[in-house]
Amino acid sequence: MNSEILSSIEFQMALLLFIALAGYLLATRINQSAVVGEILVGLIIGPSILGWITYTDFVQTLAGLGAVILLFVIGFEFKIEELLNYKYAIIGLIGIIIPWIGGYFTALFFGFDASSSIFVGTALTATSIAITANVLKEIGVLQSEVATAIIATAVIDDVLSLMALSITTDVVAGSLSVLSVGLILIKEIGFLVIAGAIGIRFIAPLLEKVDKTAIAVQYPEVPFIFAMMVAFLYAVIAELMGISGIIGAFVAGVSLGSVKLVHSRSIYESAESLYIIFASIFFISLGILVDIHAISEQTVVFLIVLTAIAIITKVIGCGLPAKIMGMNWRDSMILGFGMSPRGEVAMIVALLGLNMNLIGQDIFATIVMMSLLTTVFTPIIYRNWFYKNAVT
Repeated sequence: MNSEILSSIEFQMALLLFIALAGYLLATRINQSAVVGEILVGLIIGPSILGWITYTDFVQTLAGLGAVILLFVIGFEFKIEELLNYKYAIIGLIGIIIPWIGGYFTALFFGFDASSSIFVGTALTATSIAITANVLKEIGVLQSEVATAIIATAVIDDVLSLMALSITTDVVAGSLSVLSVGLILIKEIGFLVIAGAIGIRFIAPLLEKVDKTAIAVQYPEVPFIFAMMVAFLYAVIAELMGISGIIGAFVAGVSLGSVKLVHSRSIYESAESLYIIFASIFFISLGILVDIHAISEQTVVFLIVLTAIAIITKVIGCGLPAKIMGMNWRDSMILGFGMSPRGEVAMIVALLGLNMNLIGQDIFATIVMMSLLTTVFTPIIYRNWFYKNAVT
């Protein structure tokens, strides 16, 4: 009976929310972002230390929901024209090339074979848009020019990183061709353009019409349910197109950000209620996913060097082009550090490489730990350096 209670969905949900509260308490105590507190608490209660909870299918599912809802909410803060800037595409492109080179040659230097090194390089190209966006929102600077640059560049970076992953798997499998690369690029860019256009031109006006119907007057939650349906539908379509589902949700949020409702509850405010719960679980899951026992003494030095390379190459790869194209040094560095968190994206790349038997458990554990360290590092830098005066 006890084991049934402990494994029940109700108990696991209660435990995760308790852990989320503990994460906020820890963040308050150490004067850091809630993201840092939740990840650290996840690390403590996960396999690394206490082993109270593991990365089960249930946790993974809730974390996936959290990431989708988080990016949907973030999308409301932006207008599509703010994101369509050629400068961000250039920064994003350079911002994946330099980290890939850094990761590839670092792995080679430590004695790993070419296939493993390619996957390490690919893992370093990733950027977790969810991490930085949440920290910027938490600090209250999401409407700033540099925040727009970070989000736009991170969206482009995510598309390019996933394309790099597709190319990497083709290279290792020996099936790479110019045609396959071209099709991947057309498919991913096509989704962003078409999905955004459909959302703005058709779905947003449709929501406003729904708001004026008798059913919306009687049940003001109907437009919100409709909007969440669109968010998850966009996430599914993005996954089918080979793009991260959270980018699909972000496009949905941007598309519906201009919706004006008269009779119904605010979509943004209603979504934020879900965001508070599920985004917390998402950040906790990143800590739970890590098992420090998989890191051997031999790979500790590799982990330290790889983490340093991961941060430096993003700061240089994104910050330097931003400076050349007119940003001041401070904003360029904010952008560079903002692109540093690898989060769940690099973990997914590592898991794929492990499942394909292209990397071993040692490299997998190193990439996962690197992802965690870069994820924690950026909020600390933001709150204690760049935005110290903005934090109360």
